[in-house]
Amino acid sequence: MAAIVWRVENAWSVWQNTRSKQMSVAVLVSGGVDSSVALHRTVSAFGPERVHAYYLKIWLEDDVSFLGSCPWEDDIACARAVCDGFGVALHTVSLQREYYERVVAYALDELRAGRTPSPDIFCNRRIKFGAFWDALGDSIDSIATGHYAQTRRAEGGVELLRAPDPVKDQTYFLSHLSQEQARVAFFPIGSMKKAEVRAEARRLELPNRDRPDSQGICFLGRLRYPDFVRAYLGEREGAIVERESGSRLGTHRGAWFYTIGQRQGLGLGNGPWYVVEKHMDENVVFVSHQRNDHDRMVSEYDVEHAHWILRPPKGADLDVKLRHGPDLVTSRVTLLPGDTARVELSRPDGGVAPGQFTVFYDGDVCLGGATIADIRRGEGV
Repeated sequence: MAAIVWRVENAWSVWQNTRSKQMSVAVLVSGGVDSSVALHRTVSAFGPERVHAYYLKIWLEDDVSFLGSCPWEDDIACARAVCDGFGVALHTVSLQREYYERVVAYALDELRAGRTPSPDIFCNRRIKFGAFWDALGDSIDSIATGHYAQTRRAEGGVELLRAPDPVKDQTYFLSHLSQEQARVAFFPIGSMKKAEVRAEARRLELPNRDRPDSQGICFLGRLRYPDFVRAYLGEREGAIVERESGSRLGTHRGAWFYTIGQRQGLGLGNGPWYVVEKHMDENVVFVSHQRNDHDRMVSEYDVEHAHWILRPPKGADLDVKLRHGPDLVTSRVTLLPGDTARVELSRPDGGVAPGQFTVFYDGDVCLGGATIADIRRGEGV
């Protein structure tokens, strides 16, 4: 119980001028273990009378039901069973239209352009702490989720901190929160490791304690990613070409199905093969046996649409994440005019491509993120 009290006291430093007896907290539940344990900890801290549980219905089953079943019925049944056990009412909020307009449309535009979207980043900013918060209005003081992240009040504003579990840390996906959103965010399991969350779920005998974690993009549910892409973008046959020799190795059904660095699903023998380049106009996918050869390594690139939770100095040595996961790369980051910046990596990377996100860290503090624009290959290697 002491750990819960510490987190609540930490939250009070973020939620200014609000007394605990007046707090009203919305907890987003998904039917999974993480959000269920987060709900338990929120109820333990505030009492069930101050807690309201919400399930966000954002699945696209109405549009692509012909592709297979979506799990929202199972999810909401699990979520309701957990809420009933804690004496908390469960409300379902449908945000399918908002999700399509604010997240899915962006993902499809990026795929058409040959880039790699990260819709979960925009789901958090535009839906969970965006459209959902707008729908609640003044009735809620805070939004609690099962994310692995932490917040802390600092001199310059609210800091978003990495979780102690480096594999599960989700600050990458929260990197576009605004200061206002960070002020109302509450992450009850953010200081825990995944194994601890599972152990607490079993100790509490939650009905979903052994339910597997969800994987992949949030709006897909059980839908396969290629099926989703096919439903919205269709198919267009093109060539798979070995980059070094120019030899045609096979055919594909659309360059938008592939991402840079992809290894699976190419249907080629004599592997392994990696996707190293795409020409969208010609609908050509280039592959190579070498995932990180000299010509493909990136040591410097520019970013655009930079979003800062806390703005760094104009020139600073920061850590960056090039993708969700535990890996950080020390880099020199120079702010440029407007919302652009230049990133010089201390360790070149072969999986950098325009459209992907870079997330910036000062120690454990997530400062924000930006979209990769222009890249420079083979420099400094």
